[in-house]
Amino acid sequence: MHSGYNLREVITLIDSLRFRTHAEKHEMSHLYESKIKNMGNAGRNGGEYYTPRPLITAIVKVVNPKIGDKIYDGACGSAGFLCEAFNYLKSGKSLSTKETEILQKHSFYGKEKKSLAYIIGIMNMILHGVEAPNIIHTNTLAENLADIQEKDRYNAVLANPPFGGKERAEVQQNFPVKTGETASLFLQHFIKILKAGGRAGVVIKNTFLSNTDNATIAIRKHLLENCNLHTVLDLPGGTFTGAGVKTVVLFFEKGKPTQKVWFYQLSLDRNLGKTNPLNENDLAEFINLQKTFADSENSWTVDVKNIDKTTFDLSVKKPNQKEEAALRPPQEILKEMKMLDEESARIFDVIGGLV
Repeated sequence: MHSGYNLREVITLIDSLRFRTHAEKHEMSHLYESKIKNMGNAGRNGGEYYTPRPLITAIVKVVNPKIGDKIYDGACGSAGFLCEAFNYLKSGKSLSTKETEILQKHSFYGKEKKSLAYIIGIMNMILHGVEAPNIIHTNTLAENLADIQEKDRYNAVLANPPFGGKERAEVQQNFPVKTGETASLFLQHFIKILKAGGRAGVVIKNTFLSNTDNATIAIRKHLLENCNLHTVLDLPGGTFTGAGVKTVVLFFEKGKPTQKVWFYQLSLDRNLGKTNPLNENDLAEFINLQKTFADSENSWTVDVKNIDKTTFDLSVKKPNQKEEAALRPPQEILKEMKMLDEESARIFDVIGGLV
């Protein structure tokens, strides 16, 4: 603000607001979330930090964090994942004083590189009830994976790292598999920083499942050999407003190799966008079927023994989808063309007689 008078008037108005009761804080947190969402829909600063709340809720339910877990988002943006995890852990429960202290001080950890997102995330967590957020303003990828020790690890990772970005060569030196793709570096970071038995839900571009460059193949191999990639949620285009890329959510547990992967393809009868955003009902079937890894019209299971061991390709290929009709032999096509020509000639003869 360039005018001191305007600044003083704003401060006076804000000072008159009350944040004392739970209801007032709850109402303000919803208002704040809606403003962040509107920034995303308008395609301005802040949109890149907003993940649709119904998707966050579904991811948190599948990862199923417990009180006492250390929960981490290394690209926390507006801290939507951490806020939703906090709501999930305290909802419908009568918490003891000790449990309340654990949730307030020792449960939620985040890192954010960009200044605006860092401020938005801190405020979002405060408004949701976490009074002293453990969010650090830093570049997560500047941390060398070799320096991560057991005390630095977490029980759960919930994240939607930025995709499409490119990292400099000096940043890539911090990772065993060197690549400029930001999301691939973040995935390596998340695998490394999980405790043994730790669970993760990570949003990533769907091309990660099938890209044939050496770096992506190496990371897929590392993921399958060191973690149990039990679930892949395939999201439709338009899930993220303003982003045309298709994404998937990887759910995995560290410490044992993958044997089977359960795929769920979210198929909706409408196009997603600003006026038709993702909602909780859209993901209800996924959450229900995922509990038992049940096969359905939209879900299927792939045995890792059957995938190509040279590419570790995990493309979303629906096996129960009806295959297109086999190619017809040329003789059959020529025969049908001859019949059509003869029929056309007869029609023209009839028309000529009428004229």
